[in-house]
Amino acid sequence: MAAAKLTFADVALTVNVPTGTRIIEISEKVGSGITYGCREGECGTCITRILEGQEHLSEPSALEIRVLKDNLAGRNDRLACQCLLLGGDVKVRPG
Repeated sequence: MAAAKLTFADVALTVNVPTGTRIIEISEKVGSGITYGCREGECGTCITRILEGQEHLSEPSALEIRVLKDNLAGRNDRLACQCLLLGGDVKVRPG
C-alpha cells in the first residue's frame, strides 16, 4: 500500500501513514494538539493549517468549504477530520 509522510509541526514528529488516512486519525495517535468535536466536518473545531503539501490532500467537499468559510479560515486551512492524505509529504499544525 502506498504511504504518505505526515509531519506535525507542534510536536516535531513525522510519521509514515497509509494513503487515504485522515489527518485527525494520526493526530490522535501521536498526541498532536489538533482538537476536534464532531468528526463529521460540521463543527469546525479541527481546523488545521497546512504548512506544506496541500497538493497531496484530497479536494475539500462542499460541506468542508462551507464550514471553513463560516469559520473565516485561511486559504491554507483544512478540516483535519475531512481531508485525506493522498501521498507525498504533508506538514501541518493546529489552526
